[in-house]
Amino acid sequence: MNDFTLHSSTQTPGLATAMQVIYQWNYDSEVDELRRLYVKGTEAQWIAEREIDWERPIDQAKFAATPLGTAIPIEQSSYWKSLDEEQRWTLTRKTAGFRLSNFLHGEQGALMVAAQLVNAVPHTDAKFYAATQTMDEARHVEVFAKYIAKLDEVRPIAPALKGILDATLQTDDWMKKLVGMQIVVEGLALYSFREMRNLTEEPLLKDLLTYVARDESRHHAYGVQYISRCVPCLSEAERTELEDFALEAARALIDRHAQHTFLGEVLKIWTEAGIDGAALLTSVQQERDTLTRDMRKGRRLGPVQGFVIPTLRRCNLLSERVAKHYHDFLRQNLSGNLIGETVEEFLQYIPDLPEDTAAWVLGAPQ
Repeated sequence: MNDFTLHSSTQTPGLATAMQVIYQWNYDSEVDELRRLYVKGTEAQWIAEREIDWERPIDQAKFAATPLGTAIPIEQSSYWKSLDEEQRWTLTRKTAGFRLSNFLHGEQGALMVAAQLVNAVPHTDAKFYAATQTMDEARHVEVFAKYIAKLDEVRPIAPALKGILDATLQTDDWMKKLVGMQIVVEGLALYSFREMRNLTEEPLLKDLLTYVARDESRHHAYGVQYISRCVPCLSEAERTELEDFALEAARALIDRHAQHTFLGEVLKIWTEAGIDGAALLTSVQQERDTLTRDMRKGRRLGPVQGFVIPTLRRCNLLSERVAKHYHDFLRQNLSGNLIGETVEEFLQYIPDLPEDTAAWVLGAPQ
């Protein structure tokens, strides 16, 4: 007898979802760019056990030297520098463990949404690609779980991320599933993976993120190509509804409540590690001007302003009406990092999406 059971303590109660299943009796290609993306996806499959050397230990020195990726470089504060090497290592790995855990949970959400899309999208090419993405997401869950097991422990999901995943899984509109996952969640992931890959010199993590980021660039392309085809077919009311769904998902990522909850979880982790989180934050606040002196203005736009919103514009889901809402909540939450004092300037200065997302995600920081 083994210890297999139908239920475990790590499962959550079932999440009620609604989804129509669409058969498609035409098996010829209808959306050529999606068929090409499907072929590319099948050719790019990789085996985590074979391609990544899991026998390698995590390089502690290189990992501890990795910037935390925060808006203000906490690791340059006097409090941080006063910690001994072991304390800095513990703090870095536990903070990274929390961030990587949310990558892991997001990948599980993506796995389930991609599986839904196989059933829900009406075009054969789109079903084919969603099937390859489902395989990709399973592999991403596998590799992040393996890495976290070597580094720390799996931490609980951030409530804001859970809310976006739940809303995307629960909607009965397949286009909202595409926007929620392929544009908002995948946009967040792609931006974050690029940032972490560029910041770290830890070899195992860099290898893992290289493989995952290549896959994610295809997933993002799937959303852009498919939604761009669909939006011109919508009524004004349908397009407005889709814009608003994306807006609420993006808002959930960066509103102040979500950020305070995130900070609270990090402070709890720091306290577990024996660090006085309040003293660290006080040090950072007192030294803010010095810590940010060498930072280029606008250096980090963040995933919503720097990638998700440009993607929505590419997909024709950024009307002036919804742009005003983005500008308002970004002003409330980003203060000095907001691009454009007015909505008109905001629309003018939003960066363009890179022409080659796959090359961009593996490129150097801008």
